[in-house]
Amino acid sequence: MYDKLKGVEERFMELETLLSDPEIIKNRETFQKYVREHAGLAKIISVFRTYKQKVEELEESMSLLRDGDPEIKQLARDEIESLSLKKESLENELKKLLVPKDANDEKNVILEIRAGTGGEEAALFVNDLFRMYSRYAENKNWKVEVMTHHPTGVGGLKEIIAMIHGKSAYSCLKYESGTHRVQRVPATEAQGRIHTSAVTVAVLPEAEEVEINIDPLDIKVDVYRSTGPGGQSVNTTDSAVRITHLPTGLVVTCQDEKSQFKNKSKAMKVLRARLLDKMIRDQNEKRSEERKSQVGSGDRSERIRTYNFPQARVTDHRIGLTLYRLEGILQGDIEEIISELNSHYQAISLKNAESAKSN
Repeated sequence: MYDKLKGVEERFMELETLLSDPEIIKNRETFQKYVREHAGLAKIISVFRTYKQKVEELEESMSLLRDGDPEIKQLARDEIESLSLKKESLENELKKLLVPKDANDEKNVILEIRAGTGGEEAALFVNDLFRMYSRYAENKNWKVEVMTHHPTGVGGLKEIIAMIHGKSAYSCLKYESGTHRVQRVPATEAQGRIHTSAVTVAVLPEAEEVEINIDPLDIKVDVYRSTGPGGQSVNTTDSAVRITHLPTGLVVTCQDEKSQFKNKSKAMKVLRARLLDKMIRDQNEKRSEERKSQVGSGDRSERIRTYNFPQARVTDHRIGLTLYRLEGILQGDIEEIISELNSHYQAISLKNAESAKSN
């Protein structure tokens, strides 16, 4: 581990030199690439340098054990005990920091929420979940941009797709993909019976054009007039856009903007994100079933969470976490859930990395 960290430190110092090079500064794309890499290594280097300092202090204290003065020896023993604990703690932190990160962690995300089983009740819960994620984003000072949405007549949403712009948005939200189940008494239920409905959530990393290059010959673009709930016309011009990716059959529609150009631009962003997501999933399918079960497949058909209104309870089934503050969670207070999920999957990644090293 120490040799690997020395290599990381050498790269960090190399990047500092590159970032002060006038020729690099002139090249905006290259400069930004090095800035991101430098920022990604900064935390590791900070901890590593503290670790090296503690190792030096520990060695100095060990040498004092040879001193003839009993008081100095006792002080050295106390110092060794304290420094050993700090050294061990820093070693554990460095192991976590050295676990390979998801290359998409720093990216913006495309958030897709769709009504599943449960009819209008599911559509109403789509609205609830979108508000929850929007409030969470607001608390993080992120920007939410609605790409397209399909409302129902009574305040629900069949589907909503939004872009969330924010630092490390994907790293925070990537474990939200899956089926979210809601249990509550619908307003239309005269007998007071609890109904169970389901909503699917997909969190996709934003794909840059350089990552996903779409051949214009591979897409079919259709334009039509936007419509609202009940089929009424929203626009009198053909501003709505439907893009079909012919090789995969993926279809994206966007009608929220009055401008056909803006709708096409948004639809292309969603299409690129879905193609990147498909590429990642295809790669994951090539791994062994054992490996996929260890890291979590992120399968959107998997039931990941239940929101029980009568008991004001939210349960995440993957980590066995149950919280009795449903109202606060639906107002965007989901940091505890996000943190617990990240810790859970980070621990699995660390275990897998150590297992692979021992093999």
